[in-house]
Amino acid sequence: MEESEELRRYHVVVNDEEQYSIWSEGSEIPAGWRAVGVTGDRATCLAHIEEVWTDLRPRSLRERLETQG
Repeated sequence: MEESEELRRYHVVVNDEEQYSIWSEGSEIPAGWRAVGVTGDRATCLAHIEEVWTDLRPRSLRERLETQG
C-alpha cells in the first residue's frame, strides 16, 4: 500500500539554474539537483519554495539580461 499523502515527507531541492522542486524523502536525489535543507510534508515544502523562488527565470537568463542592461 502506498504511503498516504499526509504522511509522505519531501526534501526541497534546487538545481544549478536555481529552479526549485520537491523530491520524496528516502529517494535518491537526481543528478544536477541538491537538497537545500528543508524537509516536511508537501504543503510545507511548497510553501518554502513559494517564499524563496520569487523570480522564476533560470539563473543563466537572469545573468545574461543583467550583462545586457
